[in-house]
Amino acid sequence: MNTTPDHDPLVIYGEQFDSRLLLGTARYPSPRVMESALRCARPAMVTASLRRQGAVSAEASNGFWELLKDVGIPVLPNTAGCHSIQEVITTAQMAREVFATPWIKLELIGDDYTLQPDTLNLVEVAARLIKDGFKVLPYCTEDLVLCRRLVDAGCQAVMPWAAPIGTGKGPINPYAMRLLRERLDVPLIVDAGLGLPSHACQVMEWGYDGVLLNTAVALAQDPISMADAFAKAVQAGRSAFLGGVMVEQDAAQPSTPVLGTPFWHQSSPN
Repeated sequence: MNTTPDHDPLVIYGEQFDSRLLLGTARYPSPRVMESALRCARPAMVTASLRRQGAVSAEASNGFWELLKDVGIPVLPNTAGCHSIQEVITTAQMAREVFATPWIKLELIGDDYTLQPDTLNLVEVAARLIKDGFKVLPYCTEDLVLCRRLVDAGCQAVMPWAAPIGTGKGPINPYAMRLLRERLDVPLIVDAGLGLPSHACQVMEWGYDGVLLNTAVALAQDPISMADAFAKAVQAGRSAFLGGVMVEQDAAQPSTPVLGTPFWHQSSPN
């Protein structure tokens, strides 16, 4: 199979995407800056919250949807702000009607301070959404057992965080994240906590299949340039993973072979 970057699409739920970067649509300085950032990065999907958009005026909300349509990037609705199973299901069903898509980013918040997912109820609501015909991308922690249960429930991809949402700390538990990648065969998309393009490159080098970002781009001094930087970092990390990294060594290894002793190293005759 050809696995060069030019022939290496992201495949989730049987659908192919040319990019391995997903972007959020919140907190940009203006709609036009957001549009320019999206056009620059050309992500696979853009996330949008039906609940958050419902809180703004109808005119502004309609303008937002029209802008996303003009950009031409598939929308991934999410259930941001939901704290109960019923809230999630209701929001997901409304989003399916509004966006005419079965895709849903599942967010069920268990703690308002860290925005950590409700790991005790996440599997149940994921299973119910899948049974209802949704293509569920669950936002979760890097816990191996939880991610396994989500896969067992029918999730064909999982979205573990690298750190709490909006912190920009990068992977705070590299061991758990690398173990998760080693033990699960489904696509894994890092969702939340990345702050630098180098963070995105690193997790892609570990073999993660994609990255979802929002704050790191939206709150950058130049969101358009940052969107471009993240897009390139994701691709660089993927290329490095496909290329196969060298085995780390404990001691220095010569990079230039020694075929013989150069004449200038020979001792001069007495």
